[in-house]
Amino acid sequence: MNTSEKLRRDYRPRPVAINEIISMAIESLLSNKLRTLLTMLGVIIGIASVIAITSVGQGVQKATEQQIQSLGTDVLQIFPGEARTGGISRGLGSSSTLTLQDAQAIRDQISSAQTVSAYLQRPGQVVAAQNNHATNIVGIDINYMEARNTKLTQGRFFTIEEIDQATPVAILGSTLLEKLFGKNANAVGEQIRIERNIYETIGVFEPKGSEGSIDRDDQVFVPLSNMSSRIVGNNSLSGKAVNGIYVKTTGQSQMTVAESQVKNLLRIRHNLSDSQSDDFSIKNQSDIVKTFTTVVGLFTVMLVAIAGISLVVGGIGIANIMLVSVVERTREIGIRKAIGATNSAILHQFLAESIMISLTGGFIGIGIGIFLAFGAATILKFPFIVVAWSILGGFGLSFIVGLLAGVIPAQNAARLDPIAALRRD
Repeated sequence: MNTSEKLRRDYRPRPVAINEIISMAIESLLSNKLRTLLTMLGVIIGIASVIAITSVGQGVQKATEQQIQSLGTDVLQIFPGEARTGGISRGLGSSSTLTLQDAQAIRDQISSAQTVSAYLQRPGQVVAAQNNHATNIVGIDINYMEARNTKLTQGRFFTIEEIDQATPVAILGSTLLEKLFGKNANAVGEQIRIERNIYETIGVFEPKGSEGSIDRDDQVFVPLSNMSSRIVGNNSLSGKAVNGIYVKTTGQSQMTVAESQVKNLLRIRHNLSDSQSDDFSIKNQSDIVKTFTTVVGLFTVMLVAIAGISLVVGGIGIANIMLVSVVERTREIGIRKAIGATNSAILHQFLAESIMISLTGGFIGIGIGIFLAFGAATILKFPFIVVAWSILGGFGLSFIVGLLAGVIPAQNAARLDPIAALRRD
């Protein structure tokens, strides 16, 4: 056996260590910085979009839940039915089918009702000195604060005597306070004019935000008896009409039971037969929270799916660049194979480059996504929430995109014939 044959027989390709593969991959990527950055761009945009959209969706959902919970998730709202003119509905609550006596019956006969509060409201003008503001005037009873889970930032609430005697006293919402007297002004003891009647301001409610289309802070509150006698002056045929009733239940678990009991009681009181529809409606705050959470969740999933398209585009971009890189580096691959590099070593290097491009883009995308989410939360004033699964999902998606995008180019590189590769210009 001659020397050359002995050398060929004894030659064994040396496995390439993973640190060498990573080192070569980094060196290759850094030698083409601009191309590498542009290749990462699709992954960066995709991951950043997923993180930002998920965070904003969670923040908006949390803010809305907090706002609804501040109004009470264990509260039922009862509205009168709709009036019709010429066969055309005037909208929910336009009819006078609820009365103060209905509220009192619910309070006395419904065991799951902890607190019951009736209210009467109308739009009107409020004047303080030279300031004139169109707002909503709300007549409330003694149980309003407990039923609506609200507090005062200034002054005091109505006394039973003031409600019974229809005393002209008023409590302002925080927005109305700012409109009439200026932000953080002390309005207690000040006189205001409501629909040509003089009222003394005795308190200011804490900010509560909007409820549907109504800004709860841009309202003035007066005793229900005063509202009914001096401002509205109209009664239903069966008693003193109200625009709605709040029913705070003994617990969120009692909401369904309370809703059914209230519905049955009001149908009996309103003499409705089985064939007649309800002349009132009941809104369950707990159902609102569930419905909103479902809607926001579906909307977020849809947006994340749209953002995922960027990841697909990014993966295609990585695959294209890696295929081009194989063609450009054909001679390099041939030389490496000629001096002993195995197909496995070539395959692993190109896969490593693809995965590193995607993972680096994922890291950058996560950072940008968190920054965008924080900026949106700060500007729009909702809770900043970044859920762990979105970050872990970002890492996972980056790795998978890089792996899948690099498989075909890496296989093409590993299968190159070294002699043909060396002949390539």
